[in-house]
Amino acid sequence: MIVALTKKSIVTALAVAICAALLAAAVSVSSATKVFFGKTTRKIPVYGVETEGDEKVIALTFDAAWGADKTLGIIDTMKQFDAKGTFFLVGFWIDKFEEETKAIAEAGFDIGNHSRNHLNMPKLSDDEIRAEISYVNDKVKELTGIMPKYFRAPFGDYSDRLMTKVEEFEMVGVQWTIDTLDWKGLSAAEIRDRVVPKAKSGDIVLFHNNSDHVLDALPIVLSGLKARGFKFVKLSELVRTESYSVDNNGIQHAIN
Repeated sequence: MIVALTKKSIVTALAVAICAALLAAAVSVSSATKVFFGKTTRKIPVYGVETEGDEKVIALTFDAAWGADKTLGIIDTMKQFDAKGTFFLVGFWIDKFEEETKAIAEAGFDIGNHSRNHLNMPKLSDDEIRAEISYVNDKVKELTGIMPKYFRAPFGDYSDRLMTKVEEFEMVGVQWTIDTLDWKGLSAAEIRDRVVPKAKSGDIVLFHNNSDHVLDALPIVLSGLKARGFKFVKLSELVRTESYSVDNNGIQHAIN
């Protein structure tokens, strides 16, 4: 039997073959970049982590940019619940509160980089971005011996260019899955209600070290999460710095 090939059928067949080839070639080109149909999508920081096993883990993080009078209270409260966490420090905060910076490290908390001047990073030049990041890394290393592994952009504002610069420092960009909104002056009960009922394993929670009611909220958040079976971990115990991918929802997955 002779089959007649029309121009339309040939074009259709070629289009299907090309799409199939492109789909087969879709791969991840970096830890935080995805490729689909040959086009690179935006780089995505880590919002949360896919966890394995039955253990429920959660990371409490505290951004520090203004004020420090509640920092030692946060450390003491976390100790009471056998909890560790992560502080993201701004450079001018470190300059003003060197002893508090040392105390955070001595208490066994992770220290992350929150930029030198708390500016809108995507609007800066490449050299300015590098200077913002390197200043904090160098200052933290000088005071504590710790080299930060994680970077959190001020205001949560990221861009592909910023993420690329973060990766040049062999650091991981980190956001959050739960925002307490404590900076808005929410009551302790309101903060608890934003965290405890919604929490799931692998979540990253955003607090601020000097918000109005952080010291009132923290004990009831910790006790509520503990009652739900959560273990409190540092980012270094949750967020991978290598062998990972990040999906379009910002969830980090291990690559074995």
